[in-house]
Amino acid sequence: MLAACGGARESDAPAARPAGTAQPATTSTPAEKSLPKIVAFGDSLTAGYGLRPEESYPALLEEMLRRDGFAYEVVNSGASGDTSAGGLRRIEWALEEGDVRFVVLELGANDLLRGLPLAELRRNLSEIIRRARERGARVLLAGMIAPTNAGREYQRASAEVYESVAAEHKVTLIPFFLEGVAGDAALNLEDGIHPNPEGTKIVAQTVYRALRPMLEEDAKQKPPPN
Repeated sequence: MLAACGGARESDAPAARPAGTAQPATTSTPAEKSLPKIVAFGDSLTAGYGLRPEESYPALLEEMLRRDGFAYEVVNSGASGDTSAGGLRRIEWALEEGDVRFVVLELGANDLLRGLPLAELRRNLSEIIRRARERGARVLLAGMIAPTNAGREYQRASAEVYESVAAEHKVTLIPFFLEGVAGDAALNLEDGIHPNPEGTKIVAQTVYRALRPMLEEDAKQKPPPN
């Protein structure tokens, strides 16, 4: 199974795949700007590399929410090529979107592709979670698994990073963000890494299954927006 995320930033080591561009999930209307926010924070897997904006998982997630009566705007804060260090540098900006209730944190695939130290990944994820919580947002952590050519021990250790971070900070964990998609040629683009529109539908469903109980709890605790 593969973990992946698009192109590199100038400040990072060269990426394993061509660069993509971050894409917004939706264009907000004045009414949407007053809605509580879910920030989809990640790399090209969140940005929607190779897809139309409306095919990205944040856009599909917002459709699911509206269909089921949840009044939230999903903000696509994916940046292709981002590592966990890059995410840490821009998390404060991403949290300036208004009433951010939730952050879906999907980062680390580029760290794992490059074989970066797992201790650094752990620290960066933990700090992003801490900063999100300081702003009053709850975090859903999306796990990644290192590619098979990284070696079995590195693969195992990478999965344990997400498990331990989730346990330490008591956040909900999606064990593997690309579950049911990774390694299936029919569900990925030609690069064999980024989900195609059909694969992205599965990713959106995976996120929604984990997020929905958090939304239901939030609805009990906070009044609806005016």
